[in-house]
Amino acid sequence: MKKTSEHDFEPTRPVEQTRAEEKTDAVKADAAAPSAESAGPSTESASEETPSAGQVPDSEARIAELQKLNSDLQDQYLRKAADFDNYRKRMIREKQEAIDYANTNLLLDLIETLDNFDRAIDAAGSHEPGTPVASFADGVGMIRTQLAGKLESKYGLSYYPSVGTAFDPNIHEAIGTVQSPEATEPVVQEEYVKGYKLKDKVVRLAKVIVKMPAPAEN
Repeated sequence: MKKTSEHDFEPTRPVEQTRAEEKTDAVKADAAAPSAESAGPSTESASEETPSAGQVPDSEARIAELQKLNSDLQDQYLRKAADFDNYRKRMIREKQEAIDYANTNLLLDLIETLDNFDRAIDAAGSHEPGTPVASFADGVGMIRTQLAGKLESKYGLSYYPSVGTAFDPNIHEAIGTVQSPEATEPVVQEEYVKGYKLKDKVVRLAKVIVKMPAPAEN
């Protein structure tokens, strides 16, 4: 049987020393890893934050395009708002006109009644005060005055005088003319049918005789 020599075995290392060396190596590895990792992302982020030369002009062009679009939209909005405001005012005006002139046909019929009252008063002429005929004529005149006042105060129907005023085809209808050397312009000399306005609108033209300037002698 062969005897074991003391040179056949290597000397055994202590367990505590081996563990201490392993811990030291692990700490060194952990310390080196974060430094390598931190170097990598910083390089990548730097490359991401730095725009390329071609991106800057594209961004400026996009900003200019959006600014122009915003300006166009604002202009369209202001135009639409102005159009709507004009439409609203027009509708209010048309509605008010429809209310103001809704009774035009009825008032035109009542104007004929006023004309008949005027004819009756003119036909009655002048009478001795206190007589039955004079009292009747005064009563007719009072009814005519009351009716005309009611139509003017409640509905805006008013008579406009024409005699002595300059002839205006917008409110006068000439049914005849006379020449006068005293006239310097066409003037209403006589009124045959009274003219009436409903508020500011002429609802019946006055029929008149116009005095015209005499032609110059050669």
